[in-house]
Amino acid sequence: MASRIRRKFSSLAYFARKTYWRIVTAKPSLLVIALATVGVSVFLLGGAVYNIIVPHVFIAYPYGRRVLFYYPRAVHEQVWYESLGVTILYGIGIAGFLMAYQSTKYAYKSRQAYNLLLIGCVLIFIAYFLTEIILWLKMRGPL
Repeated sequence: MASRIRRKFSSLAYFARKTYWRIVTAKPSLLVIALATVGVSVFLLGGAVYNIIVPHVFIAYPYGRRVLFYYPRAVHEQVWYESLGVTILYGIGIAGFLMAYQSTKYAYKSRQAYNLLLIGCVLIFIAYFLTEIILWLKMRGPL
């Protein structure tokens, strides 16, 4: 009985050591590391940590046949839809920067470089403009 338990624990230690060695010696690709870093930064900048920590704020409450909308009193209050919208806009902006960066790789194909640069700049402008509109609407308050 004791030898069987000892064998189970020795194989468990071998399995743990083998798994640890695979994790330590793993070499993920540069693309995976870059995407993970960008994803974490967009997650943090988008305000998802605030939404996780602070209790849920409803954007609208049903009141009979009408719906009463909640407007935050201050700029630091945030609802889920704002956070989701800003996170999507940050993603669009990053996609624009990546397209502008990719346009430099096509220096000898001027038409393709120009198109990528133009689309990248348009995406950056859209992300910036819509983010500013969201902030302006929030600072303005209810209609």
